[in-house]
Amino acid sequence: MGDALANLLNFEKFILMVAMRFVISVLSSSTSPATRRALRFAQALLAQKHEIVRVFFYQDGVLSAANNLVVAQDQEDIARQWQDFIRAYDIDAVVCIAAALRRGVLDHVEATRYQRQGGNLAEGYQLSGLGQLHDALQRADRHISFGGA
Repeated sequence: MGDALANLLNFEKFILMVAMRFVISVLSSSTSPATRRALRFAQALLAQKHEIVRVFFYQDGVLSAANNLVVAQDQEDIARQWQDFIRAYDIDAVVCIAAALRRGVLDHVEATRYQRQGGNLAEGYQLSGLGQLHDALQRADRHISFGGA
């Protein structure tokens, strides 16, 4: 029994030292504490030399990808912080196209397609389907989801 416990403890130490690949799903709007926690988690992953395979924005999480959000001066602009983080670290950031369209988040292609004046998808994000989440999950060691119902 003692050897088994020692082996388990050694294995846990080994796992902590090995860089892992993560997929992060963000399901809440940029005003939600869950979205702020997701960003802080992503920052901590990179600081610990882990890899982020993809960040997938779904449901109200797609609002973090809009470049036309205005936040009160006394509030933290988490959407802008996500945008800066994605650009700074060249993170693969995918926004669910169905959820985005329902919430008015469009790139220039979709804006033209739906005869809207212009796109509001922030730089560094791409619109795509749930297949992109599935694809990323196949390449990841862990999937962490923040927010949602």
